[in-house]
Amino acid sequence: MAGHSKWANIQHRKGRQDAARSKLFSKLSKEITVAAKMGDPDPDKNPRLRLAVKEAKSQSVPKDVIERAIKKSQAGDGDDYEEIRYEGYGPNGVAVIVEAMTDNRNRTASNVRSTFSKNGGNLGETGSVGFMFERKGEVVYPAEVGDADTVMMAAIEAGAEDVESSEDGHIIYCADTDLNDVSGALEGELGESESTKLIWKPTTTTDMDLENMQKLMKLIEALEDDDDVQRVTANFEASDEVMEQL
Repeated sequence: MAGHSKWANIQHRKGRQDAARSKLFSKLSKEITVAAKMGDPDPDKNPRLRLAVKEAKSQSVPKDVIERAIKKSQAGDGDDYEEIRYEGYGPNGVAVIVEAMTDNRNRTASNVRSTFSKNGGNLGETGSVGFMFERKGEVVYPAEVGDADTVMMAAIEAGAEDVESSEDGHIIYCADTDLNDVSGALEGELGESESTKLIWKPTTTTDMDLENMQKLMKLIEALEDDDDVQRVTANFEASDEVMEQL
C-alpha cells in the first residue's frame, strides 16, 4: 500500500473477489434506481443519477445492468428506500461513518449496532463523529494522465479546491455541490476519470498500529457485507509499514 497513504488510509475498499463485486454491483444498482426515482430518469437531466451512473461505469458495471436499474425506478422500485447515516467509533477510538439505504430502518439499525459491538466498536448518536469529516466531491485519475503540475492546472481551471498527487495517481477534491461541474470540466481536459463520487473527507485522523488496523478492517468488512450498507468511511491513518503488513 506504499504511496497510497493519501487516500487508501482514509477510505478502505474491499478486494475485487467475485462475491464482493456482485455485492458492489447490487449496491451501485440500488443507488442508480433511487437516484432515478428521486429525479429524472435521464442522467443528463439528473445530476445525482449522472454521478451514480458514472461511478457504476468506473467499477465496470455492465451497461445492461445500469439500464435495468434505471427502468426499475419507473416500475416503482426504490419507493420505500430511505437514506440513513450512522456514526460510531471503532478500535482505538477511530471515527466511522456508515451510509445506508434501507426499506426497514429497524432492521438496519439493529444490524449496524450489532456489527459495531461484535467488532470492538460502538454506535454513537447522529453527529457524534460527523464533525470530524467534511462532505466533498472526489475525482480520481491514474498517474498516466499527466504530471502533478498538469493535473493541478486542470483542477484549478475546473474549479477544484485541492489536488493530491503521488506515483499511484491523482485525487482531486472539490465542494460537494460543484462535483458535477468540476468532473465535467476535468473530463474535457484529462479524459474519463477512474472514479467520481461524493465522500466524507476526514479533517482529523487517528493513528493506528497493526493490531488496531486489523480490528478496524474486520469491522469495516463486516459493515460492508450488510446489504443495506452502501459505503463505510473511517478517519484512520497508518504508516506504509503497517499497511504492507495487512
